[in-house]
Amino acid sequence: MKQIKIIMFLPTMLLLAACDRPTPPTAVTTPETVESLAANPERLKELRQQCKTDRVSLGDVLCDRVAEATRKRFYGDGTVPYTPSETPPKF
Repeated sequence: MKQIKIIMFLPTMLLLAACDRPTPPTAVTTPETVESLAANPERLKELRQQCKTDRVSLGDVLCDRVAEATRKRFYGDGTVPYTPSETPPKF
């Protein structure tokens, strides 16, 4: 009877020892905002390249922020109105 308890106790303890808390991701320690990325073109360029090559390790959230910061830098704030040229284009 005592051996049966030991046989049942040992696998249970091994199973509990194998279950551990997951480690937090260490890819980026500080969260980057869209505004901070748009203000720092060197960091934006570096992260764009990393997102192209290894999106899984950086994460979708950061790569989405990188894409949004790239769009923001390209389009600007959107307050400049479109002014067509004085002469129409000739085709």
